[in-house]
Amino acid sequence: MKKDRWLLRAVVLLALSAGLMTTALAAEAGSSGDPLVTLSYLNDTFFNTIMQRVDQKIAERTGQALPGGTSSTAASFVVVTLSEGQTLTGGIGCEVMLRVGSAVCVSPSDPGLIDETTAATLANGGALVQNHLYMMTIEGRGVRATAAVTKVLARGSYTVA
Repeated sequence: MKKDRWLLRAVVLLALSAGLMTTALAAEAGSSGDPLVTLSYLNDTFFNTIMQRVDQKIAERTGQALPGGTSSTAASFVVVTLSEGQTLTGGIGCEVMLRVGSAVCVSPSDPGLIDETTAATLANGGALVQNHLYMMTIEGRGVRATAAVTKVLARGSYTVA
């Protein structure tokens, strides 16, 4: 009788082990059977998908240049040379720093530009100060060159017309 009980226990244990192994092998990492999010999933799948969507949105935005103008998006600062009268219009979050020449704020309403250096605002027609960092927080804001040659550092989405 004891041998039968031992044998029965061994058979049940073996059957349970086989069932668990089958379930574990059937559940693929990241599937509904194994929903744990791993770092490799985030790095290999999720972030790649997000970055593709971001690149697509950037491409869509840069394709919307003003008539007769050029459009660009810079992840890091780039030098933009403007001739007198040219206007650089930035997208939301675009930053500019006047390096050479002179420029004024172009804005249909207040606030114009945010002077990140002094935490002040610059209204339409206000002169930019060299080496101060300015941000466009509303669409339609920009800077117009008032010198023959004006150079600004720009980061973000912008158009020049």
